[in-house]
Amino acid sequence: MAGIIELDKVTFSADGNIIVREFSYSFEEGKTTAIVGPSGSGKSTVLKLAAGILVPTEGVVNFRGNDIFAMSRQENLDFRREASMVFQDAALWANQNLDENLNLPLLTHFPEMSAADRKRRVNEVLGQVGYKRALNMRPSQLSMGEQKLIAFARALLCRPKLLFLDEWTESLDDSAANRAAQIVRRHRQEGNSVIFVSHDFRFVKGLADYIVMIVGGAFSSVVTHEQIENDEDLANRIESGITS
Repeated sequence: MAGIIELDKVTFSADGNIIVREFSYSFEEGKTTAIVGPSGSGKSTVLKLAAGILVPTEGVVNFRGNDIFAMSRQENLDFRREASMVFQDAALWANQNLDENLNLPLLTHFPEMSAADRKRRVNEVLGQVGYKRALNMRPSQLSMGEQKLIAFARALLCRPKLLFLDEWTESLDDSAANRAAQIVRRHRQEGNSVIFVSHDFRFVKGLADYIVMIVGGAFSSVVTHEQIENDEDLANRIESGITS
């Protein structure tokens, strides 16, 4: 199958430092791909470049063959509806309460949706992620784990075909993390795509069809789920590389 997201010789620099160097990879549609590597290797930067959050210094990022940064306003809006991201720090709007944070994507992408339908959809995704507290609080009143649950719920609201997840189980307890993993697994089973960054090898090994290794901001290698299932030494090397 064709790549849903393709990075072609992408370089990203900040403050005079090259963080990602000539990275090329085609993320297969309908598959789950983990981006892994040592601390500081540029994993989250590659994810944000793939999601169109960061603009590359050089190179091209394509979504289904179209340059993300050359899209029209409507094309970009369509892309943002189809692709959602969970940030490592949750990235909720601090000046809005949780209900406002959750309604914003629906108001943006489905302005015709009634308030009652929005409420039903919000409650549906909150049930999926397991958040049970009130929605009239600001993000600062929540723990980071609770903020992550709200961010995950927000990412699911528009029924995206592509999920970008940055250290998405970090700050979650085991129960919440396993529930999130089940959501990712179901998302993949429905034929959708997931690209995620994680240092937790349990979820890398358990969920990823492909594992892309990054070293020093550059593409290093890619292995399949079957390879790490059948090669214990390879699995141990990848796990060691994630935690180093």
